[in-house]
Amino acid sequence: MASPITLSLKPTGPTPERRAQLTRTIRFLVAATIAYNVIEAAVALAAGSAASSTALIGFGLDSIIEVASAAAVAWQFSASDPGVREAREHRALRIIALSFFALAAYVAFESVRGLFFGAADAEHSGVGLALAALSLAVMPFLSHAQRRAGRELGSATAVADSKQTLLCTYLSAVLLVGLALNSLFGWAWADPVAALAIAGVAVKEGVAAWRGDNCCAPAAAAFADGADEGCGDGCCDHR
Repeated sequence: MASPITLSLKPTGPTPERRAQLTRTIRFLVAATIAYNVIEAAVALAAGSAASSTALIGFGLDSIIEVASAAAVAWQFSASDPGVREAREHRALRIIALSFFALAAYVAFESVRGLFFGAADAEHSGVGLALAALSLAVMPFLSHAQRRAGRELGSATAVADSKQTLLCTYLSAVLLVGLALNSLFGWAWADPVAALAIAGVAVKEGVAAWRGDNCCAPAAAAFADGADEGCGDGCCDHR
């Protein structure tokens, strides 16, 4: 008796209803990201200026860039024509890249000045420590949620923006360590060193944005376990 033939059909992508739901989800997450980063930037810049903390100021400036990135996604999603969305994506990525380079230049200059030319040492900042800890808890959630929705929808821009949000998580950890070392042990050099790390990450992300290195496999691939087509760095892995 011949063995039965089993056909394995892969999904062709989300239904129109599911796509509409994912679009609403991404818009909500983008709005939440913008709102949080506006508050984060204001608090970080104020606390950084009060404590003479280059790392905190750099973190606040990065938050402004995060707002620009999220706003670019909202702007792109407002267009119904695919060609218009693609053109907007290219221009937005270039603007974001230039913003990252400007951030890196400023933070690197201030860090080197602080390390080698005797600029004012950063003071203890309880507000900065609390902000870094809060961002370390909030940002991974926003990034993961938008990444999953963007990958299922097949939106490269949403996936790229989720990487920008994830960057804020790493910067929060670096900032938290730098501020803690300065507060606990009086290691004033820890603040500009942490700021230099932020500058380095900003350059890396700026180069990626300029090149347009944001990937996203087709929406259908999002349902296949382990699918990672066109994503050598695994940035589109939905798991």
